[in-house]
Amino acid sequence: QVQSEESGGGLVQAGAPPRLSCAASGRTFSSYAMGWFRQASGQQRALVTACSRGGVTTFYTHSVKGRFTISRDNARNTVYLQMNSLKPEETAVYYCAAVRTNTMVFIPTVYDYWGQGTQVTIAS
Repeated sequence: QVQSEESGGGLVQAGAPPRLSCAASGRTFSSYAMGWFRQASGQQRALVTACSRGGVTTFYTHSVKGRFTISRDNARNTVYLQMNSLKPEETAVYYCAAVRTNTMVFIPTVYDYWGQGTQVTIAS
């Protein structure tokens, strides 16, 4: 079982790109594929990026490709999301999620464990 907690959100000003962190509990973090999702007010939760359990294979939704970077440190049980050039419409609650598998997972309903989310508000 994995319990995770996101941090690093808040009010984002231009020129200060945030890096979200997701710290997970458990001794088998390296067995879990990870994903970052976001949910804006009134919208469904959507995949932002995903990575394999080793972090070598990654996927980005088209709208964030080239601006966001997912990475993980299995020794620290942490996955990161570096977000650059954020747009006001990307204001949302950002969630990390975990599923025990050796592949990447793109569908939110497949993920077993979710953090509580962190609000990211982009100043306009």
